[in-house]
Amino acid sequence: MQFNHVFTMEFLNCVLRRKACTTVCFWRNQAIQKPSVRRISTTSPRNTVMPAWVIDKYGKNEVLRFTRDMMLPIIHYPNEVIIKVHAASVNPIDVNMRSGYGATALNMKRDPLHIKTRGDEFPLTLGRDVSGVVMECGLDVTYFKPGDEVWAAVPPWKQGTLSEFVVVSGNEVSHKPRSLTHTQAASLPYVALTAWSAINKVGGLNDKNCAGKRVLILGASGGVGTFAIQVMKAWDAHVTAVCSQDASELVKKLGADDVIDYKSGNVEEQLKSLKPFDFILDNVGGATETWALNLLKKWSGATYVTLVTPFLLNMDRLGIADGMLQTGVTVGSKTLKHFWQGVHYRWAFFMASGAYLDDIAQLVDKGKVSAACCIARGFLVMSVTCPASLVSGDSAEVGSGIIHAASHGQI
Repeated sequence: MQFNHVFTMEFLNCVLRRKACTTVCFWRNQAIQKPSVRRISTTSPRNTVMPAWVIDKYGKNEVLRFTRDMMLPIIHYPNEVIIKVHAASVNPIDVNMRSGYGATALNMKRDPLHIKTRGDEFPLTLGRDVSGVVMECGLDVTYFKPGDEVWAAVPPWKQGTLSEFVVVSGNEVSHKPRSLTHTQAASLPYVALTAWSAINKVGGLNDKNCAGKRVLILGASGGVGTFAIQVMKAWDAHVTAVCSQDASELVKKLGADDVIDYKSGNVEEQLKSLKPFDFILDNVGGATETWALNLLKKWSGATYVTLVTPFLLNMDRLGIADGMLQTGVTVGSKTLKHFWQGVHYRWAFFMASGAYLDDIAQLVDKGKVSAACCIARGFLVMSVTCPASLVSGDSAEVGSGIIHAASHGQI
C-alpha cells in the first residue's frame, strides 16, 4: 500500500509538471488536454473614425473638405454626452470662423495655458447647431440616457456638429421639442440662445415683466430677429421691427405690431415719430448706435442691447492682452456715457445653455415659436455624411435653404 501510494504521488507530480498542462480526470479514466495559451473572447472591433466636414486652415470656401477619417469624439469629463447627429445647420458664425474670425480668443479658450503649438485646432469641424440622439453618457449625467432625442448649440471653441457624432457638455443639451423634426430643430438652437441671452440674461425681460413694454428690433428678419419677435409677442410685448420690404410679410406673420422698411427712407426719423421704447435689440450695429439709444425712454430703466461687438475683432487685431484692454475701455466708456443720459447700454453674446433650451422647447411645443421662420430665411440644414448632395444638388432644395438627405437615412 505504501509503495502504491508513493508511485501514485510521483505519477501525479510528473503529469502536473508537463508543459502541456494536462489535467488528469481519474474518475473518467481519461486525460483532458488543455492548451497552454489562454483564448480570449473579444467583441467585433469598433470604428474609430467618422465622416465630417472640416477645415485644415483658415481661408475661403476651398479650405472646406469632406473626410471619412475624422477621429470619433470620446467622453473626457463625467458630465459629457455623445450625440449622433441627425441634422446640423450652418450659421454666419461658421462662415466667419472658416475665415479665421475670433481665432485668437477661441484658441485661448481651447488652450488657456498655451501648451499646444499654433495650428493644433486643426482639423477643425464647423457647425454649432445639432439635433440628434444621445449615444453615450458620462458617469455624472442623470438628466439624459442613450436613445433620448436632444438638441443643442455647441460653443464655438469646441469641435462642431458637421460630423456624424459630437461630444458636448450635459449642461448644453436639452430634450428636443416633440413637435419638431430633427431638420426643423437643427435650425433653432444657436440663434435662439443668442436672442435669449440678449433678451433675458442681459436685457432682464421675461414672461412676468414684459407685458405692455415697447420693444424695437433692428435687423428683425434674420434668425435672431425672427426668434426675438416671437418670444416678445409670446410675452405680450409691443414689437416694432425694422427690416427690408421683402421680409415685411414674414415679420408681420410672426406678430410684429409695426414694421419699418429701412430702404423706404430715413429710419431714424421714422422711428422718432413713434413712442419711445423700453427695450432695443440691435442686430445691425455700426452707425445705428449713434442714434438708436435716443429712442429709449429716459430714466425708466430702458435698455439697449447690441449683438454686434468688437470683442473678437479686437483680440484678433491687437492680441489677447491689448485686445481685452481695448474692449474693456470701449464697453466701459459707452456704458458710463449712456448711464448718465438715463439709459442702459449693454453687449450680449451667444451663451450655450441646456436650461435655456428647455424654456425655448416649451415655447415651441406650445406653438409660441416656429422653426419655419429660420428655415425660410436661408438657414442651411444638412447631413454631414452625404457630400454628394452638397456638390451635385441631386437631393437639394436650394430655394428653401435646406439640403435633405432623407433618401440616405441621415436626416
